[in-house]
Amino acid sequence: MPPLSLLDLSPISAGSNAGASLRNSLDLAQHAEAWGFHRYWLAEHHGMPGIASAATAVLLAHIAAGTSTLRLGAGGIMLPNHSPLIIAEQFGTLDALYPGRIDLGVGRAPGTDPATSRALRRNSNAQAEHFPQDVAELMGYFKADTPGQQVRAIPGEGQNVPVWILGSSLFGAQLAAHLGLPYAFASHFAPGQLMDAIQVYREQFKPSAALAEPYVMLGISIFAADSDAEAELLASSWQQVFVNLFSGTPGQLPPPVANYMSQLPAMQQAMLHDVLACTMVGTADKIHQQVDDFVAKTGADELMISSQIYDHQARLHSYEIVAKTLMGASN
Repeated sequence: MPPLSLLDLSPISAGSNAGASLRNSLDLAQHAEAWGFHRYWLAEHHGMPGIASAATAVLLAHIAAGTSTLRLGAGGIMLPNHSPLIIAEQFGTLDALYPGRIDLGVGRAPGTDPATSRALRRNSNAQAEHFPQDVAELMGYFKADTPGQQVRAIPGEGQNVPVWILGSSLFGAQLAAHLGLPYAFASHFAPGQLMDAIQVYREQFKPSAALAEPYVMLGISIFAADSDAEAELLASSWQQVFVNLFSGTPGQLPPPVANYMSQLPAMQQAMLHDVLACTMVGTADKIHQQVDDFVAKTGADELMISSQIYDHQARLHSYEIVAKTLMGASN
């Protein structure tokens, strides 16, 4: 079994609020550390009623202060929204405070709507097409000071903050391979080009000072419970999120609905089947088999597990089942 990590969107459940979600994120990270998960990442989203992790670096500092050994990072920072210098300073600061524990995953999607994206950076030239140049600029700020360099990231300069390329298409795979960086594929919600992206990345990979061999981390969603019926019920909240999102009505994470999938029109069922193709649902034994099959098919070097579950205790229990079943955790 490859290393298992955890992706948190700090979900805001219906009827709750951001403060409760942020406290739940710290609680989840502390449990993840105790259970032996390899890393804990937060994702940047803006203007989303059901996601509280917009200020990703700020929340990571809070999580880091409440844990001691768990690797922490962004999965990811949507770089077109930001000045690379600011991100280098933010993550340089995190690394200075918590050395050897910080990862920086970057993606080129805005993580929001066009109006909010413009409000974030207020720069008409900050387009996704400039993502490779932004990544190069960002990585340059982490290098040691060179004579004549006018713009410096302090903290950040000379610090070893691992940079990951995130993606859900061949573009990210090619860029990660070209730069010799680790690659994280968002198969937990956009699995369409998964196998092609893995192949392109591995075939085109160029060794670098950062990484000698290709390294692929793949996202999956897991909804684990003590019965298949309960697991299916838990998964319905995440299914509702996608239906609402594709309908143009995003909201907070809704409570589960029994037999939700069977109530949907065929077109929406087909959409969910496609976007949630890398979702594992069921009891411990069933989850174990599904994950084994996925790893055998993809050759993943690491798995990043997302479990967007309405009830926090049920979410903890789902991850606990994963930890005990797949990693042999005892507590």
